[in-house]
Order: sequence, then C-alpha cells, then structure tokens
Amino acid sequence: MDAPHISFKPMEASNSGPKLTRRNLLAKGSCVLAGAALHLPSYLSSQSQQTPSVSAPIGPVMQTLSAYMAQAATRPLPPAVIEQTKDHILDTFAAMISGSQLPPGRAAIAFAQSYGGKPVATVATSTILCGPLEASLANGVLAHSDETDDSHSPSQSHPGCAVVPAALAAGEHFNISGSHFLRAVTLGYDIGPRLGVTLGGVNYQTETHRDPHATSEGFGAAAAAGCAASLDTRQMRLLLDYASQQSSGFTAWQRDTLHVEKAFVFAGMPARNGVTSALLVQAGWSGVDDVLSGPESFFAAYAPHANPQGLIDGLGERYEITRTNIKKWCVGSPIQAPLDAVQLLLNQHPFTPDQIRHVTVRVATREASIVDNRSLPDICLQHLVAVMLVLRTLTFRSAHDAALMKDPGILRQRAKVTLIGDEELEKHLPAREATVEILLNDGTALTQHVDAVRGTAENPMSREEIIAKSRDLIEPVLGPASSKALISAVLQLEQFTDIHPLSRLLRNSS
Repeated sequence: MDAPHISFKPMEASNSGPKLTRRNLLAKGSCVLAGAALHLPSYLSSQSQQTPSVSAPIGPVMQTLSAYMAQAATRPLPPAVIEQTKDHILDTFAAMISGSQLPPGRAAIAFAQSYGGKPVATVATSTILCGPLEASLANGVLAHSDETDDSHSPSQSHPGCAVVPAALAAGEHFNISGSHFLRAVTLGYDIGPRLGVTLGGVNYQTETHRDPHATSEGFGAAAAAGCAASLDTRQMRLLLDYASQQSSGFTAWQRDTLHVEKAFVFAGMPARNGVTSALLVQAGWSGVDDVLSGPESFFAAYAPHANPQGLIDGLGERYEITRTNIKKWCVGSPIQAPLDAVQLLLNQHPFTPDQIRHVTVRVATREASIVDNRSLPDICLQHLVAVMLVLRTLTFRSAHDAALMKDPGILRQRAKVTLIGDEELEKHLPAREATVEILLNDGTALTQHVDAVRGTAENPMSREEIIAKSRDLIEPVLGPASSKALISAVLQLEQFTDIHPLSRLLRNSS
C-alpha cells in the first residue's frame, strides 16, 4: 500500500464564494493535515517497516554496520571474547552496587523510586522495578557514581557504565537469554568505542568542547539495546538515526564537584538514550535510513573531517571489549599508573613513611590537571598516594573515606607529594603512563616508571583479581552470600535461558 498522498486542488475564481487568500489556503491545508494526523499511529504501525523513509541511497558504511548489528543477536562469539565480556559485566555490576552508597547513586535510586514506570526492569541494590528507561538511567548513574568502572583509552570513553545498564534494562523488557545478553553487551562495546575513535579520540573533546563519553557511550548503549530487541537490518539503521539525534553532552560537568552530573553525562543519559532509541524503533517509528552520510549527516554536524570508515574498521575481527581496561584501583584513571608505581616500590624496597623526604609524581600534563589536589578523595592524586604510602594498599572504602583527607598521618605524607605535568608523557596519550620518584631521608632515590597500567589490554588483570575487586565492592552492600551468588551467575551466563534470575541477584533482598 502506498503512503497517503495529500494534494491541494486549485480553486476556481468565483464572485459568490470566499476570496482565496494565503490565510485561507493555509487554514484549509491545516485542516487537511490535521485530519491525516488522526490516522498517523496506525499508519506508522503498518507501514514503517515496509516503506523507506527517504529515497537517498544507503552508503556502504551504513550497509555493513547495520547488517553486522542485526546479526549480532545470533552470531556466536569467540570463547575468549565471551570470557572477557563476563569480566566486564561483573566489573560493571560491582560498580553499580558500590555506587549505590555514594551521592549520585542515592540520587538515582530516589529518582527511579519517584518516576517508576511499568514494573519490568531492575534498579540495582533496591527493591524497585520500573520501566526500562528509568532503570537504564538509574543503573547508569549507579555505575559511574564513582571512578570504578571500565574505560577504553583510544576512544576516551567508559563503555561499560552505559552499555551494560542499557542491555540489562532492554534485556529484561524483551526477556532475553544469558547468551543473548552477552552478545548485546559485546556489540555495545564494538559500536560505541569505534565511534569515539572515529570522532577523534582524545583530541575530540579539546577541539569541540563536546563530551566524547556521552556521544560514544550513547551509540554503544543503543547498539546493545537494539541487539536485545532483536532489531533487523533496517531497524538498526533507524536506531543509529535516533542515537545520532540524541547525541549530547559537553564538558561543563567538570564544574559539578559532587560527581552527579558527570555520572549522568557519562552513563545515565547515554544508557537511557540508547534504550529510548531501541524502543522507539521497535515500536515502529520512522526515521532516516542513513544518518551517517549525505547532507545534514551525523558527521557533518559533529566531525566533518572524520572518516566514517572507522566505524567498520576491523568489525568482526577486532572486538573492542578486548581493548577496554578494567581498573585495578577504584580511583580516577590518571591515578592508576602512579598507584601501580607506588605499590611496586613498596614491594621492592623496605621503607616506612617516616623515612620519606619527598615524592615526585609525573603524569601527562592533561592528566595532571584532572587529579591535582581535588576535593573528592578518589580523584585526588596527592591524597591517594599518601594513603597508599601509609596503608600500603588501597581499598574501595579507604579510597572514598573523606575523613582520611583530614587524618594527621595522611596529611603529613601528602605534604611531601609533588605532582608534575610531563610534556613527554603527554605525547604518549592515550596511554596513561607515570613515573614516581621517592627520595628517602638518607639520600636514597627510588624510581619506578609504569607504561602499562594493571588492568589494561597490555597488562590485564587475572580473573582472580577481578573477582577480588568485585567482592570488595559488592560484599559491603549485599553481603558475602549474595556477592558469591552474583559472581557465580555472571560467570555462568550462558546457562540462563532468561536473564531475570540474574537481575534478581542485583536487588536488595532485605
């Protein structure tokens, strides 16, 4: 059936009829359009999957990308990729659970409680069941309430905190299996980070003042949710159109000292936007078949000099989840390498805090500005180095203990720490390297350089280390028994024919 056609028949001049004016013509046209609009919903539901939305040709990048995305729900994954995806799901769940104890997480749970929606999707650590939009937003904020979640250096993004909540909410809505959930998450990591790299990676934010996290994570969340919804090839093209229209976020979040807006921009907003895109397209909304090319395209608006070919570079051969870092330390990314260096020095040399005269930490200039004497403990480099020197390790609790920022012993060591932005290390970005020099009172100089942070693709954490980190984050909130059950469930995801038993393990049963 053809789309409805509306035409205006020219009116013959008449001395007895009303005079034809521009106002009359517009009024008559408005009446006709209003009548047609009454039939719009039924038209959308019956025609949107059959009638192309535009006549413009679909470019080769969109053809390849949308076909790949549509096949992801049933495409087998390499065993090694499956295991790495489980690690990142577990790491993100742990971030969500620990984040519930922090101000952004508490605000997210309160929001979901107030604006519930249809009770189909889980909000972690609560008894709340709500709509998938509210759940994805809340769980995204939970996942980035802190600096605990994973990161993808080449794209300057944090894929897990948006992709996993989006896949979980959409997965509960569509009753998908554990294997389907794994594939949806893997696809989200493939699409979002590729977009971030294509936009320009570390330079995109500097050049445009737009936030690369929000944009790339929004596309990743949309891909994950679209996979959970089992969208076909054309629907995936429309999904990318709606993801493009919702691309948002700029770096004003840096002024919010409580991390709430950052959690929204990095995770809550892109997770919700991704699920919104999938649900709208699945409901039959129309859109543009190739938003990536042609006039007024996504790249024309956001990165005119970018090469869209980057979106399909290595697709199906290189899985971006294998290039995504899991943080060993629950602190800001620029502090990971310095803490690795301090730990190595503590393990190699027998010295006490009182024997230290001075500590110099060198990181990339851009990284130094992010973590230099910040007011929040988990993103303050000088404070965390002092905590590590005194306690000889760092846990989630000690990294977030605001009281330690006033502890006399910690302050005494913090006064010895100097942070230097190093132009040579700046050249090595996005690799986050660091050099730590500790000068002892007797004149001994100890130096340690870290060029591959623990948890990166170049120096990955073991499964045992990831489980240990997860327990440290989960047990204080859900208890040892629930922590053990959740970890076990994630590591056996393929055995779930329905992910609802998994999502129930995220809830607070008390």
